Amino acid sequence: MLKLRLSRGGTKKRPVYKVVVADSRFARDGRFIEKVGFFNPLLPKDKKERVGLEAERIKFWLGQGAKPTTRVARILGENELMPMPVNGNNPNKAIPKKERNKKEEDKTEAPKADAAAEAPKEEAPKADAAPAAEAPKEEKK
Repeated sequence: MLKLRLSRGGTKKRPVYKVVVADSRFARDGRFIEKVGFFNPLLPKDKKERVGLEAERIKFWLGQGAKPTTRVARILGENELMPMPVNGNNPNKAIPKKERNKKEEDKTEAPKADAAAEAPKEEAPKADAAPAAEAPKEEKK
């Protein structure tokens, strides 16, 4: 399956990406069919040099059935080469990780407390069964 995806280049902590058409089975930075653009995430969003795309070649490959990855789809949507993809719903993204973990713990503890409160109500002993359950216990010395 053909993919339009990013291939990483640059140095450590200074990434620069190529937008390439590649078979999905090949490695991210490995063999590709054609380079159709570049993306430099270190530049501000308003700079023209941040993204460079060959519109005609991208449209050709999309017509051939190449599927863009989510990040490439956003880049293409911003440059009006295809419709902008729908944003995913991740409400936890804005919450710091430590606070996220606390909320998850609170959610897991709440059902346990409810289950413990409901258990005695369900197992209310009957008048006839109570004396049979309280058999005399033997003491060991």
